[in-house]
Amino acid sequence: MANLPPNHFLNLPRPDVFVPTLAGTPDTSTLAAHDFDVDTRTGFMPPEPPLTRLPRAWEPWEVLLEDAIESKLQLADKPNLTDEEKEKSERWRNRVRELPILPITDLKSSEVRLRRAHHVLAWIMHFYVHTTPTYVREIHIPPPITVPHLQVCAQLQLPPVLTYSDDVLYNWAFKTPPASSVLFAPKQELHNLRCLTLFTSTRDEEEFYLSSARIELRGVEALSVMRAIMDEAFVGDTIAIRRITAYLRALAGVIRDMRKLLADVREGCDPQVFYDEIRPWFKGADSDTSGRKWVFDGIDLDPTLEEPTELSGPSAGQSSLIHALDIFLGVDRYSHSNFSVGRGHDSSSSSHGSASGTSGPPAPPSTTALSSAPGPPKVPFLTRMQSYMPRHHRAFLRHLQANPRPLRKLVEQSDDPTLRESYDEAVTALKEFRDEHVRIVALYILIPSRRAAGVLQAEGAPKGTGGTDAFQFVKGVRDQTAGALLGRQ
Repeated sequence: MANLPPNHFLNLPRPDVFVPTLAGTPDTSTLAAHDFDVDTRTGFMPPEPPLTRLPRAWEPWEVLLEDAIESKLQLADKPNLTDEEKEKSERWRNRVRELPILPITDLKSSEVRLRRAHHVLAWIMHFYVHTTPTYVREIHIPPPITVPHLQVCAQLQLPPVLTYSDDVLYNWAFKTPPASSVLFAPKQELHNLRCLTLFTSTRDEEEFYLSSARIELRGVEALSVMRAIMDEAFVGDTIAIRRITAYLRALAGVIRDMRKLLADVREGCDPQVFYDEIRPWFKGADSDTSGRKWVFDGIDLDPTLEEPTELSGPSAGQSSLIHALDIFLGVDRYSHSNFSVGRGHDSSSSSHGSASGTSGPPAPPSTTALSSAPGPPKVPFLTRMQSYMPRHHRAFLRHLQANPRPLRKLVEQSDDPTLRESYDEAVTALKEFRDEHVRIVALYILIPSRRAAGVLQAEGAPKGTGGTDAFQFVKGVRDQTAGALLGRQ
């Protein structure tokens, strides 16, 4: 299962959508196929380290981002911000405003360059927004950022804001090159990663992002197991059921490893440092409890551009790997329901207590974000987070959801008790992963927010980078996951 022959279609180089397909190339429309940008070695992470710099034509963007980091720009709401720090930030923002509007035409032929452009422009925008003085009620993002950023986003079908893919999937490099790219073993490289871009240049911030990257790499084996289970489900005989039972136990083991990697974030990232110094940088517009509005100047310069309606910050809820596990196990109809999060700043008043079956004082944030513009009717929060994923990964999830032989249905219809037990073992492992997420949210958001407020009730519920009342939200998702256990039915 793990060692596919070199000529297996899943081991072939990924096709470039801009290069004609060679005659005889197989249609790889299956799980982990090339069309979905899912690699058999790295999963949803790219198989090669992401691009570290755009070509010379877009060097002004790279220089601005580099200068923001090297200048150690400070958050506008940092306590005791000095006049010198304020002036340094203002000088940098002036340089952003004075940039020419760089065309992106020559970026369109390369997905890799477009991703780097989104990464750089989103990071510049967040530096610009979060260094703007707090008395400014409307933050005007200047045309030199608005126009190319929205044009890049139109190509990638992503919102113009930092996403999980900017912080995690496309924000890494190897500390030392692997011994072999052909025999690349993700489990052996979990601690051989570093980040490309950081707001604070701290180990705490780097470890916060890398903890998710390690989970993604460890989850590659889960994707392989899922593919094997799907193959056996098509056969469906007694031998296949026995193999599926074993594979489900293996899947549970992988998810348990992922839970440990999630817990290990404590070793490198201090909760108070995260809450005070890191988290504010990647908040989206709807996480701004002061109600400041983000205004994208220059949209009228390109008639094809539209006003953004999604402005969330990066979120664990944008991990395609976790969504894939939910969908594959048939848990998504539980974990993705009853968590509608409306858009707009009034969404802070919405409570997720009912979703988790609990009541009480509102609790703190998660890691996601909402739009500052009004939008269509409410949709489940985790479902909406899929719009922040790379479009190929969204296609993968849709393909997985359309599986004609869903695993949960197969298990429910089986009279094999060991199959049902192994399925519940996998769901339990996923529930325990979410137990850990609840603890992380409490440690990194709930406790620091209450400490900062000095009372249990702060200014409404503390909101995460995604604008959700995080603690109640992640508890609710965890409880709904537990509700999917067949042993309870």
